[in-house]
Amino acid sequence: MTKIKYIRATEVVVPARPGSLNSDSVIDDDAEFARKFLTGVSWADFANQPKWIIEIELENGLLGIGETYRSASDISLQLAMQTLHGQDVLKLNWRRLPVRDQRIYEAFEAAVLDLVGKLLKVPVYQILGGAYRENIACMGWTGRRTPEDAAQKAFEAMEKGHKAFKFKCADDDQVSLWTAAIQSRCGDGIQVLLDPNQRWIDVETTLRLMDGIDKDLMLGLEDPILHTDVKGFKYLKDHLGIPIYRHISLPYSQDIRDIIPIIREDSADGYNFNGPAYHSVLLSEIAHLEGKSCWRGSEVDLGILEAMGLHIAAASINCDIPSDLFGELVREDDLIECGLEFNNGYARVPHGYGLGVTLDYAALKKFSTGKSYVAK
Repeated sequence: MTKIKYIRATEVVVPARPGSLNSDSVIDDDAEFARKFLTGVSWADFANQPKWIIEIELENGLLGIGETYRSASDISLQLAMQTLHGQDVLKLNWRRLPVRDQRIYEAFEAAVLDLVGKLLKVPVYQILGGAYRENIACMGWTGRRTPEDAAQKAFEAMEKGHKAFKFKCADDDQVSLWTAAIQSRCGDGIQVLLDPNQRWIDVETTLRLMDGIDKDLMLGLEDPILHTDVKGFKYLKDHLGIPIYRHISLPYSQDIRDIIPIIREDSADGYNFNGPAYHSVLLSEIAHLEGKSCWRGSEVDLGILEAMGLHIAAASINCDIPSDLFGELVREDDLIECGLEFNNGYARVPHGYGLGVTLDYAALKKFSTGKSYVAK
């Protein structure tokens, strides 16, 4: 009765809310960057890239749900569905499911663990080892902005109770003007995390762009320079005077072993981790042994993947930096009934069995592209 009877994958596109991304006057035409991060024609087009919602039904009628990252491979998706169909979820190795593509792995992982939690009558975080916390601090978030818009967005986040706000940026953004405007508008009510996604390239550019910025305002810098420049990360960590964070994102073809050279050089103050649940919890344990904290990363996702992220953050011993779980601030819909509960800058971890969230079928129909696959 615990074998997989039926799997459905439904393609959806859920656009961004108006005004939630870049300022209108900021045009991001870096085609190579857009290609690398699978965002479409430009970075700001990421929300228009398709995702897949996964439903797995057991012989006993229980249903588990999952969500892929954007721009997942149709071929990999169908192969995973064929591989998992007919398998017994209680006999699978939950730490290493037979799914190879990291862009879709977490969708099937979420659906399987959702089912296992319902069978065992426990939340997913319990299957991951148990919760260290039931409320997860979360950042506000937006794209590249004019100074005035940056200050407004940070102020809006502060009014919602967020203690930190994350901005995407490139090497032609005058981030010192952003931070000055934010400080003028918000005082010391919120801190800023700048995330260039390696687009500042090198130490020299980073030092130039950060010149004159009030260090007390800064929560830190995430991935300012190329990941391959481990010694450059180390230099910035030791000399810039603000925390330097390294993002390890397994869905972007990174590897869990990428943390090893960072630890050897002591080149980061902390980490942003996203990827499969058990790998993420393992990474957090490794960072904890190093004496460093982390947060749960994302790709500005919908409600199912964010719910999974909350369970992972709850089960990660050192996940005490505000996490990148803010899709409801950016996307037009989260595709779940009774959306995630945010209060004063924190998101409550769902406490029901499994993921603790339910698919909103009306929203699924509204945002469906009409494309679907079935294995039965």
